[in-house]
Amino acid sequence: MNDPRHYFVNDTLRNGTSVTIRAIRPEDKTKLVSAFKNLDRESVYTRFFQYVTELTDQDLKRATEMDFDREVALVVTTNLGDEEPIIGTGRYVVFEEADAGRSAEVAFVVEEDYQGLGVASRIFRHLVQIGRQKHVSRFKADVLSGNQAMLGVFAGSGLPMKQQHDGTVVQVTLSLDETGS
Repeated sequence: MNDPRHYFVNDTLRNGTSVTIRAIRPEDKTKLVSAFKNLDRESVYTRFFQYVTELTDQDLKRATEMDFDREVALVVTTNLGDEEPIIGTGRYVVFEEADAGRSAEVAFVVEEDYQGLGVASRIFRHLVQIGRQKHVSRFKADVLSGNQAMLGVFAGSGLPMKQQHDGTVVQVTLSLDETGS
């Protein structure tokens, strides 16, 4: 198995845009700030369940400096000359559950100009692959019920999925067990 901290693949979005999907790095802090500033207010709320106006130094450190065992983060970047803007991110954070072993909370955010082009689906597929290699048995996510695009990514993943509604939040559980149990 390759070390996920060195994860790197090239891909093409539905509209033909060439992108790189790679592990986040500590030197991505400035790019992450720029990506965050490009998000509209509703995208921020959909990801964080609150209106966040800026990322603190502590937020940036936590987002870019991780062990890649209990937490994995991938970014999707476009190549514009010497620039490499981040257009999407996805991550999972492992926690132990008595009945399921290694589970992980998964979350994504995609810049609005690139939504609907398969960015989140691509990140999710790569996180599933890494999660399986790291013996994660299932992913969990809390998704606002109005976020049909993210619910569609999960439903379209082909993984066994359970949903539980709790007010305006849908709690999604996806099995990574390749036997489907």
